[in-house]
Formats: sequence, C-alpha cells, structure tokens
Amino acid sequence: MPESPAPLSEWLVVDVSTGIAGAYCSKILADGGADVVKVEPPGGDPLRRWSASGAAIPAGEDGALFRFLAASKRSAVADPSRDDDMEQVHALLAGADAVVWSRGSPVAEHASLRPQALRARHPHLTVTSITPFGLDGPWTDRPATEFTLQAWSGGIVGLGRGDPDRAPVFVGGRVGEWLSGLFGAVGTMVSRRRAVGSGTGEIVDVSMLESLALCLTYYPVTYVDALGRPFRGKRSVVTPGVAVAKDGMIAVGVGTGQQWLDFCAMVGQPQWMEDTSLFRERGHLAPVIDAWFADHTVEEIRELAAAFRLPHAVIANGANLPHLDHFEARASFEGGGDGGFVRPAPPFRLRPARLRATEPAAVLGAHELRDVAAVAPRRAPMRGTGGDLPFAGLRVLDMTAFWAGPVCTHVLALLGAEVIHLESTTRPDGTRMLGAPMTEPQWWERSPIFSGINTNKKSLTLDFRTDGGMEVLRQLVRTVDVVVENYTPRVLEQAGLTFEALRELREDIVLVRMPGFGLDGPWRDNAAFAYTIEDASGLTWLTGHPDQKPLEPYCLGDPNAGIHALAALLLALEHRRRTGEGVFVEAAMVDAAVNITAEQVIEYSAYGALLERAGNRGPTAAPQGVYHTADVDERGRTDSWVALAVETDGQWEALVEAIGRPSWAVDPALATAAGRRGAHDRIDEHLSAWCAPRRADEVVELLWPAGVPVAKVVQPHHQGELAQLQARRYFEVVDHPVSGAARHSTLPMRLSGGPERLHRRHAPLLGEHNTEILTALGLSPVDIAALERDGIVGTSPSKGDT
Repeated sequence: MPESPAPLSEWLVVDVSTGIAGAYCSKILADGGADVVKVEPPGGDPLRRWSASGAAIPAGEDGALFRFLAASKRSAVADPSRDDDMEQVHALLAGADAVVWSRGSPVAEHASLRPQALRARHPHLTVTSITPFGLDGPWTDRPATEFTLQAWSGGIVGLGRGDPDRAPVFVGGRVGEWLSGLFGAVGTMVSRRRAVGSGTGEIVDVSMLESLALCLTYYPVTYVDALGRPFRGKRSVVTPGVAVAKDGMIAVGVGTGQQWLDFCAMVGQPQWMEDTSLFRERGHLAPVIDAWFADHTVEEIRELAAAFRLPHAVIANGANLPHLDHFEARASFEGGGDGGFVRPAPPFRLRPARLRATEPAAVLGAHELRDVAAVAPRRAPMRGTGGDLPFAGLRVLDMTAFWAGPVCTHVLALLGAEVIHLESTTRPDGTRMLGAPMTEPQWWERSPIFSGINTNKKSLTLDFRTDGGMEVLRQLVRTVDVVVENYTPRVLEQAGLTFEALRELREDIVLVRMPGFGLDGPWRDNAAFAYTIEDASGLTWLTGHPDQKPLEPYCLGDPNAGIHALAALLLALEHRRRTGEGVFVEAAMVDAAVNITAEQVIEYSAYGALLERAGNRGPTAAPQGVYHTADVDERGRTDSWVALAVETDGQWEALVEAIGRPSWAVDPALATAAGRRGAHDRIDEHLSAWCAPRRADEVVELLWPAGVPVAKVVQPHHQGELAQLQARRYFEVVDHPVSGAARHSTLPMRLSGGPERLHRRHAPLLGEHNTEILTALGLSPVDIAALERDGIVGTSPSKGDT
C-alpha cells in the first residue's frame, strides 16, 4: 500500500513574517506537509544574515539558522512599492489556506497585508499574527524585545530562580520567539480545523508576552488568589541541582521526600535523613554536596543516580548535545555528514501518518512570484462538520499528570473537547499536592496549580491495575477519539495498552505518548521533570551569570513539551480526518526542548562557535541588562529591578535624550552598536547609578514613551496587574466549590471566531464524574457500588501506594 501524503499536504501557507517566531510557526506547518511560500522583500528576511555568535556569513549564502527554519519552504520576492507585485501577492493569498504575519518586513507592513486588511479581503484565510503584545491593548505599539518581555511576564524571576545576592537573570536563547512560533502553529491548525466546517477563516492573534507568562511561570496569579501567598518566596539556587563533576557538569534533582532520602544515601550522608527540615531548607549543605560531586566523574554520577532512581541529566550544550549517547541512539539530530551543519530532527514522530521529508531551504527569490501565484487557486474543497468550538464533538481520555501532559489536553478542553482526566484514589494527579496543607479539609481539591490547568475537564478515578478497572478502561477507550498519556514508558506497556491493542478497541484511535526521553534509547527510563529536560537540551546551559554555574529555568521544559505534543496531535487528527486511520504519536519532552535550543547546535556545527551564558546580555542588544531600583516590595525587600534593551541606534539616541543627555552618554563612540558593546560595563555603571534612586514605574514612564524597550522585572504573582493583560482579558475568574474564586490564565492566542470566554467550568473534583461516565458505559448503580467497594473508583485519596 502506498504511503499517505503528509497530513497538511493539501495546505498552502504564505509566510510574510520575519524573525524566529514566524519562521518556526511555518516550519512546523511545512514539516506537517504544508506548501509554505515565504514572500520576502528584495533584500530578503534579515534572518538570512543572522548568526548569534556573529560569525561571518559569506556573500550569496544564507545563515545556518535560517536554512534550518526555512527548510522545505519556497521563496518568492515582492517589492511592496510595486503595485503589480502586491497584486500577485494577493493572487497567491486568494488560493492559500493561511498566512503567517509579523511586524518588521516591508511586505508585511504594506497597508493591504496587515491582519485586519487581510481578513477583510480574504475572508477564507486564517491570518496568524505573532507580535510582542498582541494586536490590541494599550501596549500593542510599544517597543519590546525578548528580554523586556521576559521581564514583564515574570519569567526573569520565574519560580524564585537565582542567587538572591546577584541580579536576577533571564532564560537564555530567545525562548519567547520559539514558544510564540509554536503557539502560532497550533493556533493555525486549530483555526483551519474549524474552517473545514465553516469555510471561513479568522485572525489568530498570538502574544509573545502571554506565551512567556504561561510558560515561564507556574500559574502564579491563580496561586496567590487561592492561597493568599506567592508560590515561591526569596530567590535561591536549588540544592542539589547543577554541579561540577571531575570531568564536566551534571545536574541531579530532588522533587519528592523519597528522592531526598535516596539522595542522602547516594552521597553518603544518612544522618541528613533524620532532620525533616532539610527537605525544605538545605542550601547550607551546598559545600558538602559540591565536594561530593567534584570527587566523582559524570559517568559515575549518572550510574549512581540511575540506580537510586533520581532525576538527573548531563548539562548539555551546542558542542556535546548531538554526541550524547541517548541522542545518537535515537538519531535525534540530522545533517553534518556532508560537511553541512547539524540540526535537530522534528520534535515528534508519527505513524502511519508521516512528516514531510526535509528539503533544502530555497535561496532568495528561487521561485517567481507570478508563477507561484498563477497556480495558487487549487485549495481542496472544504468538507466536514463545523461547530461553535474547534474541538466540539472530540472525546479525549487524558491519562496525564503534573504539567506537560495536562497543558496539552487543557487546550483541547478550553476549545470544546470533552476531556476525561483519569486519576486513581491511590495515585491522584501530583499537582493536587501543590496547595493547601494536608491538615485542611479536602486538601486535594485546593491546589491552584491543578485548578489552573484542568478547568473544563471531567474527572474519572479508576485503578486500571486491577482486572475490574482494566475492563472499564477498555470500555472507555472504545468511546474516545484520542488517548494522551505521559506515564513512564513501561506503565502502558506493562498494562498491555499498546497502540496495536488500543486499535483493536477503536480502529481510528489517536494515541499520543509523551515520554520524557522517548520510547527507546539508553535514557528511556530516566525520571523526567522540567528541569532535567532543560539540563539535557541546552536550556540550562545558556541561563545564568557567566562566572557561576548555570541555572535551571525550572519551568518551560513542561509546557513546551505539552504544546509540541498538541501540535503533533493536531497533525494526527488531520491525517485521521483525511484517511480514517488511527495514528500513533511519540512526542518526547526532550525532543521538543532540543528544537527550541536548535541555535546552539547549529552555531557550533556550522561555525565552531559555542554559545555561552552571558548573564543578562545577549547578541541582539547593547546595552541590555537589569538595573536595581528604589522600590520596596510587599515583603519589605529591595529586590526590585527594571530591564532595558537597546537594539538600534535610534533607540540609543532616544535613551540618551530621555535621561537628559549626560556627558558620558553623548560620547560619539557609543553611537554605534559595536561601540556600545565594547563599552557595556561602563554603560551599565552609569545606568545603574541613574536607576538606583528611582522607582521602577518612574523609569518605565520616562523611557518607554520615548521609544526605549524597557520593563519592570515583575514578580510572577503581579502578572494580573499589567494593563495589557487586563485589556486582553488574559485572566478569567473561575469559581471553585472548595477553594473559591480565583483568576485563571487563558491562552496566548486569541481566535477572532471565539470563544469569548474559555473557562466554562471549574477544575473537576476528584472522581466527580465517575457516575456520569460509568453509567454512560452501561454500568448499573450496583456495578458502580461494587467498584467503589473494591477501591477501583472513589472520590477521595486512599493510602494505597501513593
């Protein structure tokens, strides 16, 4: 039987964006089979000439990062000053399914190609816009950079990350661009799913600020509303965490009480087990722990940590990533054998659906715009049934826990799917433990984290390790379209719930598996938490001060994995819609992470440049940094900062004017980016002295209207006070029957076709829908009572083996 074409092979996507975010959005679509035509101005996308290390790109060649992001795309040139060219662009759009748009390209800035104008002229199109703040709200036209957006989002402080005696640091590697592009791809596929039924497109409005707020913090506003205190207090360096071994760096994590006891045994300090306070406060033990790590090799520590089942990973970077044994075994990287550069393989694997075979990026203008436009009106007729919500009628069995899995299924639930969150009374979702003390009544219903990520879902408790529970699970699988799970790999296999077994129950089932390190390879069974994924992918390597050990971001490894898994699920659903076949998806967390750190491996393999952490400095701006202000926070601390980034000479001149043209700032040597970069230390000293006596709001009010990218370094739980997030209704109040009312995050992509409100129902109580779901499967009240009596279902945690 011939192979089916890639899921999006009938799609035509026009990309008029510039930069990483739009390029990654359309790359995901191109990998899924879409015909992506990149329409560029005569000079081309500036990304063609970009190298994060500053490597010289020979004339007539394109940079390696551009070639990675533009793989399998076509290139056509349009001069926005020529009416004929713009008419050809519109002829191309008339036959397209979607357009990816961002500010910055002269083509995209043409009045007829702005999102609202596109929507009016081409109502069938999905117009995916990716901007710093979104298309509306009081900040929509304010200057911003990745760095200042991380500050506004709360992501620079994150989950209390960093040495309290040093300035807080941002997460390195322009992660906001990659995350926003990922949400753009998901939003595009969601919109086209709805358009299949309606024949009508819409605007998908992606905000980078909201993408960072969702992925770099852990539902802090919901947490403070529900419990009256922030999730984290004073900034700190996690102990144990990143460590320097005899021959390299490795990280070992402790996330549970049992893991702490096991760690104490591993490092030969059994007396630490007797002091229960050390599980919460152990920073003072760092010298002893550091000495133990320094006395062992990386491989010795890996073997010991694996034996004690402790989360661990090598601190990976652009030089060693492709050569780590696990990535070599899984062929996680491609290229390099022909003298070209090394780059990550796609972040997920599907069968029998398949991704597109990668083709080289097109040189600028390789395809004549007139020729491309002439054959554009060939969209397949739309077919299927629509609904008010994109996933209306889709039934999902959510066998996930913690953050990565539930964030994937949460988007489905917010957009109309019936999502059944499976737990058991002996093993409830671990996020239920993150909240009120266990001494409070119904403590398991009071977790703001569980609430923040599980609204609109139903809850079924079922112990499928029993024969009775397994029989019920089989009956349930027959009724669902999709199963998503993020257990360790052996759980489903030991239960006999393979893709082949599930297809015997439902032939067109879509199974999404989200293992931390994949279903094969030497790290397959290693424990995977957000921080271990960050360690193993290079995210940790680029974060922190250069004179200290790197810092684990401690957050985005989970949501990044969940949204990549959702992208793969959407491709699988499109394949099923077109062929009627079920699809197996493997969406390993680490594969998602190495894709958003692709620049590190690409720079090293293409130019021999190892990208390294630089505190708060970066390759796109100088000066760039955080500067202390005179504010005192609600706890009486002076840990208050502003973030500032100057990317252009014009922004520098605006800064100089706004601070009163002091003599040091009018030095002609600082008029160029190269001069400012060479004098960065001196500039920082002067800016620090200027900011120190001022409040952060005063600094922002002086600099931002003048055109300088600046931001307060926001504590995460203050996100809800930001005027931009309030104007865009990023938070919605949800009333919970046990924990009360609290603001809940929505999504960083707005669909102009609605819904206006995303949270329709509070997160489910444990086992709240047992009777409803089991009755629909044909079980009688007597049957259900028997399951309850046997402990197979229930509505409160039981001791068991949690």
